[in-house]
Amino acid sequence: MTTTLEPAEELEELGTATPDDEDIPVPPGAARTLLGQLLGPHRRRILLAMLVIFVQQAALQAGPLLVAVAMDRGIPALREHDNGPLIAVTAAYLGCALLSTYLQRLFIRYSARINQDVLLDLRGRIFRHAQRLSLDFHERYTSGRIISRATSDVDALRELLNEGLQELLSVALSVSFISVVLLVMDWRLGLAALASFLPMYLIIRSFRRRSLRVYRRSRTAVASVIVKFTETMNGIRPVQAFRRERANEEAFGTVNRQSAAATADGLLEMARYVGFSRAVANVWITGIVVLGAYLVTDGSLELGVLTAFVLYLRRLYDPIDQLAMFLNSYQSAAAALEKMAGLLAHEPSVPEPAAPVALPAITGSGRAVDFRGVRFAYRNGKEVLPVFDLSLPAGRTTAVVGATGAGKSTLAKLLARFYDPTDGRITLDGTDLRELATAELRRNVVMVTQESFLFSGTVAENIAIGRPEATRAEVEQAAKAIGAHEFIAALPDGYDTDVRKRGGRISAGQRQLVAFARALLADPAVLILDEATSSLDVPGEQAVQRAMRTVLAGRTAVIIAHRLSTVEIADRVLVMDQGRIVEDGSPADLIGGQGRFAHLHRTWKDSLV
Repeated sequence: MTTTLEPAEELEELGTATPDDEDIPVPPGAARTLLGQLLGPHRRRILLAMLVIFVQQAALQAGPLLVAVAMDRGIPALREHDNGPLIAVTAAYLGCALLSTYLQRLFIRYSARINQDVLLDLRGRIFRHAQRLSLDFHERYTSGRIISRATSDVDALRELLNEGLQELLSVALSVSFISVVLLVMDWRLGLAALASFLPMYLIIRSFRRRSLRVYRRSRTAVASVIVKFTETMNGIRPVQAFRRERANEEAFGTVNRQSAAATADGLLEMARYVGFSRAVANVWITGIVVLGAYLVTDGSLELGVLTAFVLYLRRLYDPIDQLAMFLNSYQSAAAALEKMAGLLAHEPSVPEPAAPVALPAITGSGRAVDFRGVRFAYRNGKEVLPVFDLSLPAGRTTAVVGATGAGKSTLAKLLARFYDPTDGRITLDGTDLRELATAELRRNVVMVTQESFLFSGTVAENIAIGRPEATRAEVEQAAKAIGAHEFIAALPDGYDTDVRKRGGRISAGQRQLVAFARALLADPAVLILDEATSSLDVPGEQAVQRAMRTVLAGRTAVIIAHRLSTVEIADRVLVMDQGRIVEDGSPADLIGGQGRFAHLHRTWKDSLV
């Protein structure tokens, strides 16, 4: 039996007991800037596509005008046995129809290529940026929300680019062409028709303002659904073990209903818009037809012109539904783009140095670590580490113990530069960690956690993560040194065995051994072991401890430990309480004293009897 100080999950220390999953604030103009960055490289192709759709609309909108010419010129000429004008008009009409069809196809092909390139770029940006963001961001902004940004939000933008923009361009060009033609054909009826733009504008403005609020809520609700689904599937074992199915169904049902309600509100807004806009269109067409009939009666307007006018009016108002669909896609995409822009505008709290400094050549074993005037508080203002100083000599192994919330893991994460201290500095052989390039820091400081996360792929690939250029012989040599070669060789495909999702094909102890082999192959100057044995059984712990002795040899090491059996291999022990070091000495000296560590050690020894 092995005594532990406290559970390994230091939720209070990490400040994750009440995670902040609120959406990231969006800087003013961030969405517009992002859109400009995405479309900028395709400026020439966009201009070409717009030219194509411009000519296409010109050919399409010539139809009613040709009908008027046929009625007022072609038919009277035909009565005089002259069929030339009617044949010419018919040929022109057919040519415009064919040209419009071809140009429509050409525009779709151009726009599809642009859209896919933009979406490819956007997904890549989100993935790269999410990896670059600091640990504190990922501890409060759940992976489900990031997944939502890269999936459902990108899909909302895809729908707008694939269909909405074509509809917008078609409607805008159609309205422009028709407005000019109507004024040229008859300025009186033209002005009467254009007067309808005022109530239409008021309806559109109201729809945009109301629906934007709905779609912002909808994007947040969709993200909540993905978060809840991802969380449940990732924790399916405890869900089934503790019969959480019904509780999870209720929680998922809540967010699912919120998403459905937001979607329904969006559809309701669109229905309201379509209803009002169609009513305005029908009233205006009726009025113009009546007015045109009076003008034809008194001889101031030709019948063919009135016919063409009515055809153009139908084309002017028919895109109302298309515009509604565009506005629907636009509002959804605008809300999605806003959230993606907020994510991409969020800067890491641990930035890359502007002018990186190179570490001096290593001499001896490991590198010396110094904490000078270090203080750390989380973003909520809670102080975890008061001001303290600490020196870790090169080549020595230091164990850090203490109760949950004592500051152990925070100390380790500061040393690995997952966080920067609020005050003070941490140095590696005299060089501030903030002055080191991330790649240089990661080559010299490696952290192995109790999770021992393995990626889908082969055992060899997982061991070589720290040194991708390592040969197979070097990978196997690291595994043999750790004591992992025997179990790896016994796997179905040996080092080429796929460990599957999260390394689920092998046991926790075996995953830990693979993680140690990975650390040994990376050969860092400073190694941090955070709860390396806390989740293992006794045989697994013994195997990992043998591996630890191999990994720790010849380097500076910090062991965050709850199990006292792990501490015995250290040269020095630090006991922490509320962010302060309350005991400091060798294991033997502290065991022989009367302090906290001695008491804990006696309790542990008694538990083994």
